[in-house]
Amino acid sequence: MRTATIKRKTKETDIEVTVNLDGSGVSNIATGIGFFDHMLDLLARHSRIDLTVKAVGDLHIDHHHTTEDTGIALGQAVKQALGNMAGITRYAGVHMPMDETLSRVVIDISGRPVLVFKVDFPRDKIGEFDTELVREWFQAFAMNAGVTLHVETLYGDNSHHIAESCFKGLARALRTAVAIDPKAVGEIPSTKGSLGG
Repeated sequence: MRTATIKRKTKETDIEVTVNLDGSGVSNIATGIGFFDHMLDLLARHSRIDLTVKAVGDLHIDHHHTTEDTGIALGQAVKQALGNMAGITRYAGVHMPMDETLSRVVIDISGRPVLVFKVDFPRDKIGEFDTELVREWFQAFAMNAGVTLHVETLYGDNSHHIAESCFKGLARALRTAVAIDPKAVGEIPSTKGSLGG
């Protein structure tokens, strides 16, 4: 089983994340941020990655530290669960519709962390959640998972739909990229013979 648990505790947050890459999409999410919980729940469901997130953060200040640190911990957990990445499909991309919105998410589990994020939100907040934190989460996740990640919303009018299409797009891309390729079991999917730089 490709599983990992990461615990991250700072003066700002106390977070525990557990992933099972070969799960069925079961989630148990509690960050204290309703909209963020919703995004992580659908990330688990559509990626088929079992995900548990328990986060306590300084929400009396704002949602920034909790969101970013959860991205860090989840990225680290995915990276650890992937191990040496032998046999994975590695690359995946998807166009994800959400009503009037369409986003493109492309991933390379390369070991080289890069985020290209071309997403504009028409509003500053979704409920109490700052829309700028969507990028912060994706940045934290990509850097700590060690993935090359391109996220672009091609069009959309509703901020909730835009965020949801990005998270669902990542979910479906991850689902494919972390899957074991039956034609390459045990092989490192790189001409270098290793992934990671």
